[in-house]
Amino acid sequence: MTKVLMKGNEALGEAAIRAGCVHFFGYPITPQTEVPEYLVKRLPEVGGVFVQAESEIASINMIYGAAGTGVKCLTSSSSPGISLMAEGLSYIAACELPCVLINIMRAGPGLGGILPAQSDYHQATRGHGHGDYQLIVLAPASVQEAVDLMMLAFDLSERYRNPVMVCADGMIGQMMEPVEFPTEGAGEPMAENEWALTGCEGRERRIVNSLYLSPEDLNEHNKKLKAKYDLIAEKETRHEVYGEHEGADILVVAFGTMARIVKSAIDDLQSEGVKVALFRPITLKPWPYKAGRATMDALAPDAPVLTVEMSMGQMIDDVRLCADGSRRHEFLGEAGGVVPSPEEVAAKIKSLL
Repeated sequence: MTKVLMKGNEALGEAAIRAGCVHFFGYPITPQTEVPEYLVKRLPEVGGVFVQAESEIASINMIYGAAGTGVKCLTSSSSPGISLMAEGLSYIAACELPCVLINIMRAGPGLGGILPAQSDYHQATRGHGHGDYQLIVLAPASVQEAVDLMMLAFDLSERYRNPVMVCADGMIGQMMEPVEFPTEGAGEPMAENEWALTGCEGRERRIVNSLYLSPEDLNEHNKKLKAKYDLIAEKETRHEVYGEHEGADILVVAFGTMARIVKSAIDDLQSEGVKVALFRPITLKPWPYKAGRATMDALAPDAPVLTVEMSMGQMIDDVRLCADGSRRHEFLGEAGGVVPSPEEVAAKIKSLL
């Protein structure tokens, strides 16, 4: 495999094609606009379909239709654009249709700004549309990992018939790094299946539906979805531990770009003899509670846990659930596009020790 230098947004678009996706529906919004800009040029080269919708609401409903026909499909947006997709995502999840969406997070709330932030964590992980449904959420920390997770996203969406979000901040989308693609050209389309709407001539009619008028039927459908999410949580959580956590004096929890910054702080502190480690969730949903708790249990008896985010503290809820009262918890966060530096992270860690 040959390494190529690519911007994060463009690498995400190419990775989708290598995963077999040749259907894109979306609307431009910074800092993710390079995704559709790249695909509008690239998709015709592989016989693909690109549609710029009139809005994010339109694009998610186009995804709903395309996914229902059994094709691999993709949309991308940023923060307020993802908010507009909430209703459509709930319908897609209820109908158990596979699709992938990219959220290159900007600062918020409201219109916010185009600088990087992680303030869409709750939106992504708490099922931001209505009803009992959940997304699978993957959070890359580099452009190469964005490529790898994009290809994984299509695999997971098809395997579990569920929407998957690749959630990254504006730094990942805009930075350029060398990447390798594991395949050449356009990947394989979705395998034939028994649920896709492909025309019913010569077979029984198929129905994609989220409306259950009987409360008993709807209750059973929700139980079925819950069982699927529980299976995903059992089999598909991913994480990274950086540094020596056995007997460490403190554990830092961070994801995405912020985790990279924390690694720099850890390298500096370890050279000074400070015992500190990082726990990085790669799946934000389902969150890797079991692995996180095992990491916490291996720390020194009185070691605290520090969550570091580019937000006012949204992942804290999951870290506290993971600790279940076993550890003192601290927080460091900035918002609005302000990014904590390695020096600030190191200073916070020292203050807690």
